[in-house]
Amino acid sequence: MDWYHLSLLSSLFLGFYEIAKKVSLKDNAVAPVLFFNVLTQCGCYLPAVISQRLLHLNAPVEWMTIEPLTWHQHLLLATKSVIAGSSWIFASFAIKHLPMSIASPIRATSPVATILIAVAFLGERPTVSQWIGVLIIIISMYAFSLVGRKEGIRFHRNRWVWLMIVATLLGACSSLYDKYLLQTRNFSTATVQAWFSIYLVPMMIPISLMWYLRQRSASRFEWRWSIPAIAMLLLISDFLYFYAIEQPGALMAVISPLRRTSVIVSFIAGVLIYGEKNWKQKAVCIVSLLAGVCVISLLGD
Repeated sequence: MDWYHLSLLSSLFLGFYEIAKKVSLKDNAVAPVLFFNVLTQCGCYLPAVISQRLLHLNAPVEWMTIEPLTWHQHLLLATKSVIAGSSWIFASFAIKHLPMSIASPIRATSPVATILIAVAFLGERPTVSQWIGVLIIIISMYAFSLVGRKEGIRFHRNRWVWLMIVATLLGACSSLYDKYLLQTRNFSTATVQAWFSIYLVPMMIPISLMWYLRQRSASRFEWRWSIPAIAMLLLISDFLYFYAIEQPGALMAVISPLRRTSVIVSFIAGVLIYGEKNWKQKAVCIVSLLAGVCVISLLGD
């Protein structure tokens, strides 16, 4: 399978990942859902870490090799878990309370957040085309806010919308930090993913304990098989994504917007499963938003 179709398949699983999160979080306590999710993800990588780093066994294939690390390198990867874990926490609370047809598109605006952070802190200068893409996305989000008012959601006053915006900003920081880890610090993908997954568990313990000690009677938790599915779907999506990047001739400028089409999957699920309203207007906004992402990615150079 070539990189183009691998990217589309990655997008499909990413959309299913968003659906699994919504199904898991609807009328359910956020903290234990997150904890069992990251525990599943950790369980997928922990055997590889134990076999390679403690038992000194070789990985079955080279790209699965987990490198030995210094304490400083462990600290760098733990920092990634804090950034990404914080984004997951904010996003999970937002997803629980917002319609999927609004939450997922907000999350898909991460290219804007990435550009703004890169401009503010990394001294980068976007091209004219990238600024045009940012403007298209901002207009699309304003249109979303107008549609949201019909459902009683006022973007500038709704705390769940702001939580999703914060989550998106943190997600963009995490993406830029990934670039630093992989390109500047020369970590392998397997090393980053494995230790990131392991360090997410202690990241989620405090919020889980707080829920158990103070909120479990008011905010009840119900086990659902969609909870471990969240981790598995994300792992599959990421595997396909990284495999696509490694293919000869793969173009990141094309892969990135292709992955954003996952919002279409979650949007359709929101309409079919939850009967969300005003889907025609939202569909127009999503097409416009994806057009902005394509302009940023495809014409950015």
